[in-house]
Amino acid sequence: MIWLVVFGGLIACAGNPASATCQLKLTPPEVVVQYGDPFSVNCSSLSSNTKEMGWESPLGAIQLTSGVSFLTLKIKSTSEWEIPAYCYSNLDNGDQCVESLPVIVYKKPKDVVMFHPSPKGPMVEGKDYPINCDIVDVAPARNLSLCLHNENKILECQSFAQPHLLPGIISSVFDLTAHRNLDGTQIWCEAEQNFSPQGPKLPWIKSKPLEVVVLYPPTFNSPTNETLETAGRKIILDCNATGNPVPRYSWHLPEPLQQMNKNEKQLILTRPVQFPGTYSCTASNSQGTTTKYFTVIEAPSGHPGTTAGIVMAVFFVVIFSLGWDRTTFGAIVGGFVALGVVLIIAGVLFVTPDGTFSLNKGSYLRGRPTSSGPV
Repeated sequence: MIWLVVFGGLIACAGNPASATCQLKLTPPEVVVQYGDPFSVNCSSLSSNTKEMGWESPLGAIQLTSGVSFLTLKIKSTSEWEIPAYCYSNLDNGDQCVESLPVIVYKKPKDVVMFHPSPKGPMVEGKDYPINCDIVDVAPARNLSLCLHNENKILECQSFAQPHLLPGIISSVFDLTAHRNLDGTQIWCEAEQNFSPQGPKLPWIKSKPLEVVVLYPPTFNSPTNETLETAGRKIILDCNATGNPVPRYSWHLPEPLQQMNKNEKQLILTRPVQFPGTYSCTASNSQGTTTKYFTVIEAPSGHPGTTAGIVMAVFFVVIFSLGWDRTTFGAIVGGFVALGVVLIIAGVLFVTPDGTFSLNKGSYLRGRPTSSGPV
């Protein structure tokens, strides 16, 4: 082709040093055009001694034109994927100026396809899975970026360095480590063609989303081990755990409670069945087993002497606040002191170690009633 010969000569000229007066300006300086669309570029000569100007390109040329300082190249349809285009001018002193026009011809992706990371079944926590994504019928590759999304997060992005200019399929692989946070969420791939700053802003093209199923072992919602005190209120032993598949529960209880239902997430111990000891709950599924321990201890009981002391202290505060005279106050104090002494002696003589009263403390045995009838 004749234009190839001309391009060869222009490139050779462009390699030679140009004079300070050899100045050409392209507007826009770069063209980003969709395949099949038209475009136009204006070339202006900033040299005052410009003799003639011209354009060369495989889609159209403008022969040397005398007496002009600008020349516009108009292409009706972009029918080539690679378009070398040059504006050139000849000066009165014999110099030739050449300016190359960068042209990027693109094609929007026809589709973005993502393949299921685990086609044979659910993913398993901790294992790595390849996520394959294909960008179908797109050009060029070097202006592409592809990202893997999960809900509102971007997990990873990739760009491409392939020099391909013709449309084709661009394939990419992401490595995804399965985690329980992904279970029940969606993932997808999104592709973008980036031609900034000169090119158009094109929308992202996304694949169909895939729902992720991740299998993982049970994990308790509350601390692994707990210590609780017996009390007048009910005690709740919470064994609730999350896992996929849904966990199954089993309990190991103190001997008096072996008949209780032991397949629930929680045990509720009312006052009559709050037996001190160790209770354990096991949550299990196909991915693992974990156990939680509950230690139930007796709540400390108050001593009569201690209770009496607290009552006396409170009463003294009330007396002071009422402002009673010294004689009345002394009489009341003496009475309470005597009452306190009586309570302390009674506690020493008749209160058993578990906080109950017995008139036969000397023969009292913990857990066994004292003899009250004839032998």
